[in-house]
Amino acid sequence: MSQTQWTEVDNYFAEMFAPPDDALNAAVQSKVAAGLPLIHVPPNLGKLLHLLARSHNARRILEIGTLAGYSTIWLARALPDDGKLITLELEAERAAIARENIERAGLADRVEVRVGPAAGSLAALVDAKAEPFDLVFIDADKASTPDYLAWSLQLTRPGSLIIIDNIVRNGAVSNPDSEDPNVQGVRRALAALAENPRIIATALQTVGSKGYDGFAIALVTGD
Repeated sequence: MSQTQWTEVDNYFAEMFAPPDDALNAAVQSKVAAGLPLIHVPPNLGKLLHLLARSHNARRILEIGTLAGYSTIWLARALPDDGKLITLELEAERAAIARENIERAGLADRVEVRVGPAAGSLAALVDAKAEPFDLVFIDADKASTPDYLAWSLQLTRPGSLIIIDNIVRNGAVSNPDSEDPNVQGVRRALAALAENPRIIATALQTVGSKGYDGFAIALVTGD
């Protein structure tokens, strides 16, 4: 199969199960206008995030990596009226764009965008003894994924879900000799999931409009 076929199938699924709406379209267009990379999840996987959060009855969600807020919108739409999503973004300019998109989607009352290095924001949440999160979505710089996972385990509880995006690295994740720090970061994170007795996890390969990709899903089972 070819990239063209993968994209056609993704578009078919999206048209059927995740038709475009004004808020999501505007989020994508804001990235184009700002010259940001178009690396957000495709619509069908945005819908998957929404379904996972909704079926898990998530009331508190943590997102590591905001960009323009596209996946933030998908996740926040799964929250109840009194739910809360905290999303972490390194760059102030991107955070401002995300806030506009979240406001346009009518979700500003349940989403907080925190700006700065994610490690510092995560440490602040731990220090503040934040209420545990029901779902964590990790989609930031891949070299730091093991650190984000370690912080996430301090901010969750038995029954929480942790989802890590972009784990396949175009197939290089299976290469232990890769010199790519992103590949090695993902490999360490996956090893941490596999070795942790508190976690039940799996990893999946995907193909679609973003090419060859994948994600890991982990259930926290113990303290």
